[in-house]
Amino acid sequence: MTKSEIRLQYSGFMIFAARMLSVATGLAFTLMLTRATTEQQYGIWSNINDIIAYFAFLAPAFPFWAMRFAARNKEGAIKTGFLANLTISIIATIIYLPLIPLIMLLLGISQTYMIIYLIASMQIIETYLMTMLEACLRAKLPQAVGYGLLIEEICKVLLAYTLIIKLQQPLLGALLSILIAYSIQIAYYLKLLSKELKQPIKWNYVKEWLKGSTINIYYSVGDRIAALIFIMLIIYGGQAARGQYQAAMTITNIIMYSSYLSFALYPKLLAENSIQDITTSLKTVLMFAIPMTAGAIALSNSYLIILNKIYEEAAPVLIVLAVGAFVQIISQFFSSVLLGLEKIDEKAKIPLRKLVKSPLFIAFTLPYAQSAITLPTTFYVLTTFTQNPPVTAALYVGIIDTIARSAMFLVLYAIVHRMVKLNIPWKNIAKYVFASVVMASILFLIPHPTRLLFTLGITAAGAILYLTVLIAIDKEARALANYMWQEIKFKVKGEV
Repeated sequence: MTKSEIRLQYSGFMIFAARMLSVATGLAFTLMLTRATTEQQYGIWSNINDIIAYFAFLAPAFPFWAMRFAARNKEGAIKTGFLANLTISIIATIIYLPLIPLIMLLLGISQTYMIIYLIASMQIIETYLMTMLEACLRAKLPQAVGYGLLIEEICKVLLAYTLIIKLQQPLLGALLSILIAYSIQIAYYLKLLSKELKQPIKWNYVKEWLKGSTINIYYSVGDRIAALIFIMLIIYGGQAARGQYQAAMTITNIIMYSSYLSFALYPKLLAENSIQDITTSLKTVLMFAIPMTAGAIALSNSYLIILNKIYEEAAPVLIVLAVGAFVQIISQFFSSVLLGLEKIDEKAKIPLRKLVKSPLFIAFTLPYAQSAITLPTTFYVLTTFTQNPPVTAALYVGIIDTIARSAMFLVLYAIVHRMVKLNIPWKNIAKYVFASVVMASILFLIPHPTRLLFTLGITAAGAILYLTVLIAIDKEARALANYMWQEIKFKVKGEV
């Protein structure tokens, strides 16, 4: 694939569409799990993912550089990256297995869940492989990540129905469903990259990546330190509090899908340095992120009820996390801009001294600053107010995390602003906000549904209302709709 073949809006919309279609399968999976487990068991499920993340924190280190090398057509970057991440994943798994009994003991988790935690070790290997393969596809064929997602989601929900519902194995069934579905997705990605995987291995790349990965490891360690608030939540707030928080996060994760609308911006900036694409991509992201946030806030209780009636009281948590998700979306966008504009590795060399002095290092230090805010505050709040209900503990953690993320976003924006003069589309944003307020006001005032199909129907009606208002007041929205229709026709005709 040549540089010019990466279509910014088309790739973004294809992945966003795949993500939105996966909402149905993801919701089905979540409903099967939440309705087959207690709050405590769902908290255990969340904790498994929390623990695995600490052993997979090195997963993005090499893919970060492999994607940049692949976007600049460096021969052998993809094969070298795949084998390197596979090696690291095996080492991480070997370290994980003997530590699990101690971890469970320290967290006060019953030994009856030991087999679940042990089987989850396979997820470490899959995480490393998936991270590398998706990074490489992002550089070459961004929309294929969306196709892979659909394959994984469909397989996961079919397996979950058999294992969770038919065989009555909620936690084990959910875990096996994910592991098998990821294996199928990985096989699909390997097929797409089969040509690149036949190229020679370039071990000199690994030498450069090892130097450059010091900054990635630095960032990953900071990110895992910041995530300790969730470990604190399960220790001091209890498993039910972690379950309430995860239920709210399940909904807000859907808002995060709008960040995929700028998925192709990062590799395109690496390949072409097209500054004008930044504003175009920002408009597209905000066009969907703003109404999705507003809708989640307006129907917060309805969305939680469809997971399980016991999560209805977490509506305030969902509202806070929705705001936090929006902040995170914008932060990810500006991170993509920063990473795409940084040219320190343009010649397949990574000078460590320059790297430490670059904007990358400053941006990668932000998780440490965030931790300095969240960790002591979370510890104080949870240890002082542990007598409150689980949902209160979850709400405290959500508020603290959202405030800290907002502060870090302001710093990130200042860094990017120094690198490039940004044209913020304020007029377009005002139109998105207006259409979102109209939609959210109506959704808030009508009787809130409690049944799944009715809730989904109201959500669809809200989306149609938003788009109708927006298209009526924004000519660029009308032009974008026409553009996407033309792209789809080209795709059907085989011209893409």
